[in-house]
Amino acid sequence: MIFSAKKPLEGSASSHPPVDSASPQHSGPPVVSVEIGDAWTKLNEVSAKLRTVIRGKDDVIDLVLTSLLAEGSILLEDVPGVGKTTMAKSVSRLIDLEYQRIQCTPDLLPGDILGGSIYRPSISEFEFRPGPVFCNLLVADEINRASPRTQSALLEAMAESQVTIEGERHHLKRPFMVIATQNPAGFEGTFPLPESQLDRFLFRLKMDYPDPQSEVDLLIEQSDHDPVSRLEPVMHVNDLERLQTWVRSVTVSRKVATYVVALATATRNDGRLRVGCSPRGCKMLLRAAQAHAGLRGRDFVLPDDVQLLAPNVLGHRVSSRNASNSLDETKAIIDSVVGLTEIPV
Repeated sequence: MIFSAKKPLEGSASSHPPVDSASPQHSGPPVVSVEIGDAWTKLNEVSAKLRTVIRGKDDVIDLVLTSLLAEGSILLEDVPGVGKTTMAKSVSRLIDLEYQRIQCTPDLLPGDILGGSIYRPSISEFEFRPGPVFCNLLVADEINRASPRTQSALLEAMAESQVTIEGERHHLKRPFMVIATQNPAGFEGTFPLPESQLDRFLFRLKMDYPDPQSEVDLLIEQSDHDPVSRLEPVMHVNDLERLQTWVRSVTVSRKVATYVVALATATRNDGRLRVGCSPRGCKMLLRAAQAHAGLRGRDFVLPDDVQLLAPNVLGHRVSSRNASNSLDETKAIIDSVVGLTEIPV
């Protein structure tokens, strides 16, 4: 996993033992109610079962769980066939969320996602029929194959958990998140997501190819069945909501908040970047850091949480002056900015 366990500060309120970074399990929060402790146990089970389906991707699984706790959406990007859709389907099966999936194509219309009014002759009135977006988890497969007009239909939903249709505002279910997949830019029939759309995703992640040993295990274990079809829910939506509420209470000191702003300011002043981190990016980074702290058994955020997550939270929120730079190169710039920014004591 990409996350390393951090020893709690001496004299802090948390005496919970650090989590071994080689372990697939996550520690629970230091002081919790029985209900939260039970929910945390179930999240550990979700984590363990994900690792039986998605081989050799512990770092991506950790970030997906972080995003769930932070109530953020995820954009999974890579070449076809590396497990993007499998990841999204597995999450939807393991957590008892109301789930909808849309296959994005160039002829998909906004109404196909949001819904609209239909005429009912039996009552001589128009009746609103909700679209797939009215769920807890919306999986948008190959989102960059949809037209820009259709892509923009998700902007309000992802930012405010609501949609406006025919002048009427409709609130979405809580929690609500989007797991979208896309092929790399340049593939035939793709429409690049605009900056405003990318900014709505908490993480933009690359699945990448598995290591050879994990791929061998995958071929042997999945030769006679689809492991996703055998997954059963191990966590209820109410459990997830309890954890999300707890994560929002994780303590953020003024020094850590100042550090986040210092990182954002550094991106805005970096000559390699055309556009730096926005205030929304700061908020998302801090929320992700709260979720990561919780996963590591702490009820307070450390600068380490911010450092570890910054490339994945900010990499798609900044624009390089070199238009040919890939996502990995942009993340490398963020890594460099993190290395140059003073860490608060």
